[in-house]
Amino acid sequence: MRVRANGIDIHYVEAGQGVPLVVLDNAFASSNPIWEGQPFAYASFIGTFAEHFRVIAPDTRGSGRTVHPGGPIPYTLLADDVVALIGALDLDPPVVCGFSDGGETATLVGIREPESVRAIVNHGGYDLFNPDPQAPTIVMTRQMLGGRPDATEADLEALARLSEQSRDLRSMFQLMEADHDSAHGSGHWQTVITQTFPRISQPHGYTSDDLQAITAPTLILVGDRDPFCTVEEGAIAYRALQDGELAVLPNTGHMITPAAVRVTIDFFQRRLVA
Repeated sequence: MRVRANGIDIHYVEAGQGVPLVVLDNAFASSNPIWEGQPFAYASFIGTFAEHFRVIAPDTRGSGRTVHPGGPIPYTLLADDVVALIGALDLDPPVVCGFSDGGETATLVGIREPESVRAIVNHGGYDLFNPDPQAPTIVMTRQMLGGRPDATEADLEALARLSEQSRDLRSMFQLMEADHDSAHGSGHWQTVITQTFPRISQPHGYTSDDLQAITAPTLILVGDRDPFCTVEEGAIAYRALQDGELAVLPNTGHMITPAAVRVTIDFFQRRLVA
């Protein structure tokens, strides 16, 4: 399905009934079933969420089957896309969850338009609230996607070399190629990486102090072995919230697991009843 919102046609999948839940993947993934079975996408869990909510899972601007006309894609633009999507579908204020890149977007929706959402789960998507551009996780991102810690743009050759050494990365890039290129043409998966790099390789201008603007109940969810969003950073984000919770998943890295989905559903159900 598609809806016109914020000047673009946003593709989304919908399942279930009840309170609307907007599910935000990271930009490398999408709602395409091709991502089922992958721990860095929500595709495997749409059915589980749909047992409790009316699920709306949009493709991020430029990814999946949502077109981006060109130019930078900052988090503020992605947050505005989500707010416009909520309005275009005439949703009662939904609950929103996001993983990684999607967690940043979900949280900025709460900051920029506090009345637009009823509750938020930020799963491993708060590292860019650290204003230091030399923070270890941000440097790690530049090293991984740009080939060096001071990179200012994606380095596709360095990524190719890295993927040769990592089966998980190689699998992700193959899925990106099959997903994004089928919708936008050959080589678009590399465009997605190039467009995403500036957004995730530098702080986005908001800090943990801005989290105080969120009025909706918000859960900070993190794995205790997540190299990108640490437990310590999660505690800082949690303490900055007006109405927050912090959940730490044991023996878990930067991934979506059945346990993470159960915690997310439980949080929303408890807060909706309250």
